[in-house]
Parts: sequence; structure tokens; C-alpha cells
Amino acid sequence: MYQPAHFRETDSEKLHALMRAYPFATVVVQGAGGLAANHLPIELVDGKLHGHVARGNELSRMDGAEVLVIFRGPDGYISPNWYPSKQETHREVPTWNYAVVHVHGRLRVIDDATWLRRLLERLTDRHEAGLPVPWHVSDAPEDHIEKMLRAISGLEISIDRIEGKFKLNQNHPAANRAGVVAGLGKRAGRGDAELADLMSKQEEGSS
Repeated sequence: MYQPAHFRETDSEKLHALMRAYPFATVVVQGAGGLAANHLPIELVDGKLHGHVARGNELSRMDGAEVLVIFRGPDGYISPNWYPSKQETHREVPTWNYAVVHVHGRLRVIDDATWLRRLLERLTDRHEAGLPVPWHVSDAPEDHIEKMLRAISGLEISIDRIEGKFKLNQNHPAANRAGVVAGLGKRAGRGDAELADLMSKQEEGSS
């Protein structure tokens, strides 16, 4: 990943926070027919990544493979009209702000029913937590759960290295960054609030 120094993020707490906040990741691997990308929810557990796929997925047969896992945070188009400097010089152009984390690691395929059940319980408990009546794995008939567990394989990815890129106008003066946060707030499109919030937190962390 192209990494200009002012956009490189190395703070592990920030990287892990983005991975937890945006757990639907892309797992890229060199498959039999070339590069293959799969999209699935991933949990960060004790310094490793956990997930699961259907047994028919080629990942379930790629134990030991090197993988790249991509977590995408908020992103959005940035108008030069939001920069105060544009009003002075007119020497500004549009850009796109975003935050991503790339995890490089090695895959281990797990077919242990107990391990898989714990993973499913963690996933559902986490994502059901905000609902009025959360669903739990134990709500389903036991024979149905056992059947479902036989149809999936667990994935555990050991982490070799992590790259973070938070492209949030760090190459602009503070006034321009404030203008972008204000502009995102007024536009209020898809992901704009999350992107503005991330930029504000970045400002707090750098002050």
C-alpha cells in the first residue's frame, strides 16, 4: 500500500479500534485460479483474527496460506470549496479521505465444533447487543446449530504485520481540516458523520 509519511498510522490502539468498528473485512489470498477476495466479518481476539466461511469456500482448503485482510473505515469525497485556503489562492483540488488497515498474516483452518460455536456466540452477542430483544445462538434448536456447524470452517489468522493509512488531510493546515469537518457535517451523506468524527479524534490526538 502506498504510504506517504503524513498518512501512515502506526498507533496500535487506533488500528485495532478501526478493525473492531468496521469488522466486515476483505480477505485476499492467492488461489488456484489467481487472486481471490472473500468478504466476511472478522473478530480480533487475543492478537489474532477469527472468522468463518462455508466449507465450499476455497479458504477452507487453504490452511497455511499467506493472506491479506483489509478493513475499510469511513471514506468520502472532499470538496476544495471546504478549504479556507481555496478562497485565498484558488490553488486547491478535490481529494478523497479514508482510513484503512491492512493485516498481513497466515491462515489456519479450524474444524473444531467447540471453537466454532464460541466464535458464533461472540459474533452474534456482539452484533445483537443493541437490539431490543437480542438473539442468541442458544435460541435455535440444538440439532439445527450442530448441522450449521458442520457446514462451516473456522479461520484463524496470525498477524505478521499491520499497515494503517488514515488519509485525513494531514497535509493541509488546521484551518482547512476544520473546514472539511464542517463541510462533512453540512453534507451529511453516507459515512460523512463517521468520517468527520474520525478527523476530529485525529485532531484531538495530535494536539
